[in-house]
Amino acid sequence: MILFQQSRKILATFVLIVVLMITTACGSSTVSQVDRPTTAPAIGRDVAYAELERGNTPKGQTFGNWVVQTSQGLIKDAYVRDNNKLGVVISPQVRPNEVRPLAKSLVQGFRKNFPNQDLKVLVYSPDKQLILTTDYDVQTNQVKYS
Repeated sequence: MILFQQSRKILATFVLIVVLMITTACGSSTVSQVDRPTTAPAIGRDVAYAELERGNTPKGQTFGNWVVQTSQGLIKDAYVRDNNKLGVVISPQVRPNEVRPLAKSLVQGFRKNFPNQDLKVLVYSPDKQLILTTDYDVQTNQVKYS
């Protein structure tokens, strides 16, 4: 009987050691997996940001890509929101006296791609500070700068 109790204690101890080793091994693996998502979403956020950066609709995405590609380096980044708001980040190559004509040109292209609605073009400096807001009123066919 004593031999049976001792063997049961030894077996329980052995099982406990095995369980602790497995849970510790799995626990450290789980911790590593928990650590990975905290660093991985940065890439995921960048990817999602890049996808949303150019447009939150397929047509907006296409237009935002077109603006950056055809700007010949004058526009570093662009985004279209709700098919009526265009934001652009200009490059340092753009001189202050060229900002308004660039915005007017963007309004014209934007109006062709998204007709029959009021439009807004936001121009940001290379450090992403808003420097010009351009509003197009479809009823009056007027462009206002602020």
